Amino acid sequence: MLSKKDQKIISVLKEDSRKSIRDIAKLTKLRPSTVHLRLQKLKKEGIIEKFTVKLDNKAVDENFIVFLFVTTEDNLSKVFLNTPNIKEVFGITGEYDLLLKLKFKDIEEFNKFLINLRKNKNIRKTLTMVSTVNVKEEA
Repeated sequence: MLSKKDQKIISVLKEDSRKSIRDIAKLTKLRPSTVHLRLQKLKKEGIIEKFTVKLDNKAVDENFIVFLFVTTEDNLSKVFLNTPNIKEVFGITGEYDLLLKLKFKDIEEFNKFLINLRKNKNIRKTLTMVSTVNVKEEA
């Protein structure tokens, strides 16, 4: 369970992970040394997995967003899951095994991905849903 101090630090980092230790200390009313030690602890324990950036999908040519439900015969290879267009993968319950969040430049790029996907013998069935508007997305 996270302490109140850790929660404050994480809250600041969620807004801007580039903030300096000194800025985080000011915003959380903690000493810089405390912030530094707690950040080290949070990283070591795997609570903070990595510091990342939220990009503008349109600016980086990833504005065509697709959700793909997948039923598999067997586990999908790491090579497949590391495909650059696959941004997130969730194991789910129900009729499908996985939910993939994919991002593409346009429908043509998605179509090429889909044609290639159909060659994968471990995929039994898919259901595709294309996003029409991005209401909220976090990094």
